[in-house]
Amino acid sequence: MTTSFLPEPDGEPTPEARQLYDDDLAGLGYVMNASRLWAHQAAAHDALFGLLGQCAEAANLDDRRRGILITATASTLGDSYCSLAWGTKLADPSLAASLLQASDDRVEGLDDAERAMAAWARKVVRDPNGTRQSDVQELKAAGFTDAEIVAITLFVALRMAFSTVNDALGARPDAAYRATAPAEVLAAVNYGRPIAPGPT
Repeated sequence: MTTSFLPEPDGEPTPEARQLYDDDLAGLGYVMNASRLWAHQAAAHDALFGLLGQCAEAANLDDRRRGILITATASTLGDSYCSLAWGTKLADPSLAASLLQASDDRVEGLDDAERAMAAWARKVVRDPNGTRQSDVQELKAAGFTDAEIVAITLFVALRMAFSTVNDALGARPDAAYRATAPAEVLAAVNYGRPIAPGPT
């Protein structure tokens, strides 16, 4: 089964890779294709997600806000894997589909702070050198502190790094998404690598 351009590492998994697999099995019932890829550098995966967790805490990101930031980031980057994963995690499938399809952030169901975050994420992905003081001021007007703005920006940049590694090395979204992703989300993700073959 083709899940990425690289096979899983040979031999016994490292303790970090085994933990990746065990966490997937406990939470999902299967090992994600991304985890099979990151098993080659599982310690780096842990360090990356440790830093993402620090950023989420510093920016006061709950699950909904993390989902909004990640879907805005992944869809703008054209990453189908994270779009499907987080579009599925968001509690409102219609909101998720709107975020995944939007080229801007005139999305129903977002409050002012969420709209400002999503707009900022898209700008950072599209052209980090094209951002302006006025863009940062929009975040401040929505209630974010300077420290939170740095944490949000770092969160987006780290998610871009994670998506870039997955996409460049051919990681395909897990076959399970055919069954677990809401129909609206499946329809919205018409970009990036296709879902992997295999049973759902």
